[in-house]
Amino acid sequence: MLIFDDDTISIRSVQHFLYCQHRWGLLNIDDVWAENAFVTKANIIHKHVHNSDTMRLRAGVKTYYAVPVFNNRVEYNIYGVLDCLEVTTNVGGKIFSIVEYKPTKPRNTDYNYDDMMQVYAQKICVDNIFNTDCNTYIYYADTKSRVKLTFNQCNKELSAQLIALLSRMRAYSKSGTIPPISSSNQCSGCSLKDVCMPYSVIKIHKTTKEQIITMVNEVIE
Repeated sequence: MLIFDDDTISIRSVQHFLYCQHRWGLLNIDDVWAENAFVTKANIIHKHVHNSDTMRLRAGVKTYYAVPVFNNRVEYNIYGVLDCLEVTTNVGGKIFSIVEYKPTKPRNTDYNYDDMMQVYAQKICVDNIFNTDCNTYIYYADTKSRVKLTFNQCNKELSAQLIALLSRMRAYSKSGTIPPISSSNQCSGCSLKDVCMPYSVIKIHKTTKEQIITMVNEVIE
């Protein structure tokens, strides 16, 4: 059983933190929220999945939707809701498969790092609950295709990364500190762009610095 406390972290917020730490801080510490076309598209896809029947049976595969999961080990203490959990029964027993839905496949890679870590966090929950080694997939709505994620060769490394990540998130949350702005090519698609205004802030900072230098030079002259 998972007992929620101040240290409990949602798996979704792990993905938010990796996507942009400043955006995560605005969402989780300042309770800021805004939507754009990308967020709306993702919400529609997840709503369609989560509004499906609780369980479907097709060709011997039981498919469960909106499945709550957790891992209450001290180093993790995380929870989340799976888009989809498939359970296949064969001679060797039950095979569990996580399917995470995403609206758009990345252009130059099979998956983004933040999405991969989100699915890994889901996996350690399912593995812990069912004492298994589940399969993991990301389904992309735009290509209508699945990409399989394999963690066997890097499981310890990813576990260490996740634990360190969760520790940083808890430190920010306890101090009430929002991580600093770091502009990137993801800013253009962020729903909080107008709230965060990374380019404007950087530009204003640069302009102010230039004004101060000009004033100092005028005084010196």
